[in-house]
Amino acid sequence: MKKTQELVLLYNFQNTEKARKLKAVLIQMGIRIKNVEKGAYLEPIGSLCGIEGIEKTDKQYEGEGFPEEMLVMKGMSGGRVDTLLTLLRKNKVEKIQLKAILTETNQQWNSLELYEELKKEHEAMSKQ
Repeated sequence: MKKTQELVLLYNFQNTEKARKLKAVLIQMGIRIKNVEKGAYLEPIGSLCGIEGIEKTDKQYEGEGFPEEMLVMKGMSGGRVDTLLTLLRKNKVEKIQLKAILTETNQQWNSLELYEELKKEHEAMSKQ
């Protein structure tokens, strides 16, 4: 069985110290990085991650987008996710509020739909 290549989609990580530290950790772990530009926000997440069978859209997003940073992980086991989070803390990377793992469900969503869902989940968790 072919091992799934690990990939992280990054949204709104501009040229900051936080972005530099995050990318250094991902490179250290051997995880591929893909910066998602605003124009690609209508693409299904699965398409952005290179999942076969998920069609690209030919629509270009032209809206405002969203200001928050968002990170989407593909092909990472629970242990690898834990290692990533531990290394981010150890390297003093500021907390990334909006994080997701690619799933059967969310791979069909576009970036804006995933963002809205993560925002709702984050707000619900913050109220507890």
